[in-house]
Amino acid sequence: MAPRVLVSDQLSTTAVQIFKDRGVEVDYMPDLGKDKDQLLAVIDQYDGLAIRSATKVTEKLIEAATRLKVVGRAGIGVDNVDIPAASRKGIIVMNTPFGNSITTAEHAIALMFAVARQLPAADISTQAGKWEKNRFMGVEITGKVLGILGCGNIGAIVATRGVGLKMKVIAYDPFLSAERAAQLGIEKVELDGLFKRSDFITLHTPMTEKTKGIIDAKAIAQMKDGVRIINCARGGLVVEADLAEAIRSGKVAGAGFDVFETEPAKESPLFGLPNVVCTPHLGASTEEAQENVALQVAEQMSDYLIAGAVQNALNMPSITAEEAPILTPFVRLAEILGAFVGQVTEDPIKSVEIVYDGLPGTLNTRALTSAAMTGLLKPLVQSVNMVSAPLMAKERGIIVSEVRRDKSGVFDGYIKLTVTTEKFSRSVAGTCFSDGKPRFIQIKDINMEAEVGRHMLYTTNKDEPGIIGELGTMCGKNGINIANFHLGRNEKGGDAIAILYLDEPLEERVMEEIRNLKKIGQAKLLSFDI
Repeated sequence: MAPRVLVSDQLSTTAVQIFKDRGVEVDYMPDLGKDKDQLLAVIDQYDGLAIRSATKVTEKLIEAATRLKVVGRAGIGVDNVDIPAASRKGIIVMNTPFGNSITTAEHAIALMFAVARQLPAADISTQAGKWEKNRFMGVEITGKVLGILGCGNIGAIVATRGVGLKMKVIAYDPFLSAERAAQLGIEKVELDGLFKRSDFITLHTPMTEKTKGIIDAKAIAQMKDGVRIINCARGGLVVEADLAEAIRSGKVAGAGFDVFETEPAKESPLFGLPNVVCTPHLGASTEEAQENVALQVAEQMSDYLIAGAVQNALNMPSITAEEAPILTPFVRLAEILGAFVGQVTEDPIKSVEIVYDGLPGTLNTRALTSAAMTGLLKPLVQSVNMVSAPLMAKERGIIVSEVRRDKSGVFDGYIKLTVTTEKFSRSVAGTCFSDGKPRFIQIKDINMEAEVGRHMLYTTNKDEPGIIGELGTMCGKNGINIANFHLGRNEKGGDAIAILYLDEPLEERVMEEIRNLKKIGQAKLLSFDI
C-alpha cells in the first residue's frame, strides 16, 4: 500500500505534484490546519503530515495519529509541533532550515531602511495630502555601526549586506571565530561592546533560556542614545514593555519588528509608538522562499516514506536502515560527548578533533561527526540538527577534523572529542558497552568510567581532601539528593574531577555557592536528554 500524506496548510501545486510523482498518495486540504476537531478526526488515516505554521501538532493530535511516521514543516520554525511528544511516538519531525534564509535577511535590511527614514509614517502622511517634509528627518545608513546579535546562517547574510552598504559591521556570537569574522569582513565583539557601539542592532539568534529577553531595560541602558533595533528572529528576545518605555523616553529612536512575544499579535506595547515599524511575521514571506521550502519538504518526506532516508530531522539522526542497528548507539554517544564539551566550554571554539578508535572508525563517521557537532552546538542553537550542524560549524569558522585508527586500547572501540579554544584544549572520550548505553571513559585525559545521567554536577579541582564532603554538604543543605558520584585524578595531588549524579538540577544560586568554594576550579551543571 502506498504511503499517504495529508497537506493541511498552504503548499504549492508543484510540491503536491512531487508527492504524486514519487508514488505517495496525497490529500491537499490547506484549510484543515485551522479546524482542530476535523484534523483530529482524520489524522489516523495518514503516514505523513505536511504543514506550515497554521497547523498545531499537539500531543493530543499525535496520540490520535496512529499511522503517522513523519511531520514535515515547510519552514524553519517548529514552535507549533510538540517534538517531545512526537519523539515518544517514534514520529520524525523534519523542517527546511535553509530555504528562507535570504528572504529573512532581506526583510531585516528592509526594516532597517524603513526605520532609518521613517518610510511608513511618511507614506501615510503624504497619501493623506499633507506635505510634512520637515517632520520626517531620517539618518543615513552609510558609515553607521550595525550590530548583529547572532551570526549564523541568516546573521551572516545580513552581515554581508551591511558591509555592502558601507556600514561598520560588528557581531556577537559565542560560536563565531575570528577567522570567520575576518572572512565576512566584520568585527567580532562581546555583547556589552555590541550594545555600547551600535547605531543599529539586528537580532538573528534562536530563542533559548540564555537569549530570552536578551534585550531588556538593563541592556538598553548600555546602548547609544538614538539606537534603532530590528527583530526578525523570534518574539521574546526583546522585552517589548522595556523597549516601548525606551522609545517613549527617546533613548531608542525607532524599532522594526516582524516577530512578537505573543503571536498573532493583536496588541503589543510597541503598537502606536512613533517610528515603530511592525509587520506580521513576514520574514519568510516571498514567493521564492515559500516555493523553496515547499519543494524541499515534499522531497524530504517522500524520500523518507519511500526509501527510508532521513534529512533535516530534528529528533532523529540521518542514518540508513542498514546502518541503524550498529551505528545508532555510537551516534548517541557522539552527541553526548559533544553536549558535554558544549556545556562546559564558554570560550569560542576554534577547532574540533574527533578520534574514532576501533569499531566506530569502521562506521559512517560522517553521521557520527554530525551528531557530535549537534551536541556541541545545541546549548546555544537549539534548532540545530544533524544535517545543519556541519554547516553551522563551518559558518562559525570551526575547523572539524576526523581521525580513524585501529583498536588501540582495552575497549573494542571508543570516540574521543577534543576542542581547542584560544585559551585551552579540552577532551572527553566515551564508549558503548554491549547494553548500548554510552559511558564516559576519559575526561581531561583523566581515566574514569562513568555512566551518563540526566542531571550531573561536574567539577574540577586539585586533588586534596574534603571536596566530596563540601559538595555533599552543599547539596544536602539545599535538599538535593546525590544518586551517585565518580572521582578521577591524573596523579596524587594533581588535577582531579568529580561527577555527581543528582535527582534534580541545582538552582543557579546553589551553583554560585559551589563556584565560590575555594577548592573548586570549575563547576558546571550538565543536562542530558536520556
